[in-house]
Amino acid sequence: MDFKQLRAFLTVAEMGNVTRAAQVLHLVQPAVSRQIMLLEEDIGAPLFERERHGMVLTDAGRSLVGYARRAMLELDRARAEITGATVGIGGLVTLGLLPSTIDVLSGPLVTALATHYPGIRIRIAMGYAGTLMRWLQAGEIDAALLYGAERSSEIQTRPLIEEPLWVIGPKEAKLHRDKPLSLGKLIGKPLVLPSAPHGIRTLVDHACAVSDLALTVSAETNALSVQRSLVLSGHGLTILPPIAVAEELRTGHLSGTPLTDPAITRTIVLALPTNRPTGQHVRCAVDLLVAGAKNAVDAGAWLEGRWLGA
Repeated sequence: MDFKQLRAFLTVAEMGNVTRAAQVLHLVQPAVSRQIMLLEEDIGAPLFERERHGMVLTDAGRSLVGYARRAMLELDRARAEITGATVGIGGLVTLGLLPSTIDVLSGPLVTALATHYPGIRIRIAMGYAGTLMRWLQAGEIDAALLYGAERSSEIQTRPLIEEPLWVIGPKEAKLHRDKPLSLGKLIGKPLVLPSAPHGIRTLVDHACAVSDLALTVSAETNALSVQRSLVLSGHGLTILPPIAVAEELRTGHLSGTPLTDPAITRTIVLALPTNRPTGQHVRCAVDLLVAGAKNAVDAGAWLEGRWLGA
């Protein structure tokens, strides 16, 4: 087993087709097929089912994917660290960000890294809190900004920002910041909410249980872009932190107001692993990420955010 075989395997798994994988790898198709064959011989099990419409992973193939990705990630980390050492602090850093925070944080972070640590290569992975937590525990990302993180001996967290959840609707709803809306006022109104066990849905469901309320959920989605689109199209109201739709609120395409009775808040935390060392290059990138989050709060770009960090 070698890295060429693993790279070919991962590319075929992603493309679902040897021909397309060969194009991505800039190889001829027989060369890719041979790499897969050699890997299967080494593993001692078929990794793909050869079907008419493409290549489908077998159980053994699905098991290998996670290990292969981590192996390739470690190689990329080593290559970036060695290359970056020639210009000071260097290496590959993979950070996990929530969909609602990625727009406000990613640009300033990349700019700051290019200015202060040009030897650091950055990868930004987007996911919801549960997914980011799993990636962090598995070593697929180096650090993350999460909310509602469960206690874990493998993860240490530090609170950074507290933010309220708002009722968000189309501009026709004429929601206004100065006129908060109680949770009870949402009864009977169609709502577009994330599906369980999404963190925001958990917070909303808990508030409903405590208040003995039942809401009408007209649509569920775990894609923030779909949630935003459905509300813009008039399919219902939603409940989100205002940072998630900051641009639409600024331009007036959406309207929003604080949720009250009860008010619901979420806390953004910095999460780092405790089951492996955190390199200097990771700490440098994390420091810039945290500084960028504080700057966003101080400048008002992180709507309604309250800084909790030191």
